[in-house]
Amino acid sequence: MITEEKVVLLDETGGHVGVANKAEVHTTATPLHLAFSCHVIDDDGRVLVTRRALHKRTWPGVWTNSFCGHPAPDEPMADAVRRRGVDELGLALTEVELVDPDFRYRAVDASGIVENEMCPIYVARTGLAPVANPDEVMDLHWLTPAQLRQAVEGAPFAMSPWLVSSFDRIAGFLEA
Repeated sequence: MITEEKVVLLDETGGHVGVANKAEVHTTATPLHLAFSCHVIDDDGRVLVTRRALHKRTWPGVWTNSFCGHPAPDEPMADAVRRRGVDELGLALTEVELVDPDFRYRAVDASGIVENEMCPIYVARTGLAPVANPDEVMDLHWLTPAQLRQAVEGAPFAMSPWLVSSFDRIAGFLEA
């Protein structure tokens, strides 16, 4: 039996107020909900960026951080990060570290769909080569932190709004 993926709905203080089906929550009036963002660093200190699949509901085809996701109700956030690393990129992650627990953003896609998330940011490490899940990722590339900064500053229109708006908050963790 296949169950629908659920997201955790939040109030303005970050308190849990319910759950909703992920497939139904992202609309032109998306309620505030819990998500996460993860930047993966390889053994050479490069950061993995991915290009969202063209059939994604929001920001199709844009470059973004390594991956994002939503924890299931009652799922520990680090477990959700590890789960999505496998689901989207086939990566077993090590050293999953919370680097910004307070990131929140609201952005409206060209289609009118809203992202409205409290989105803690993680950095994780891997020594493996990613294998992109085509349902999620259409392309990927390893960049040095300096190259990623140059891309974010030089072409923010080609990047996800959550990557652009969070970059200065987490750049120091990528360069460590």
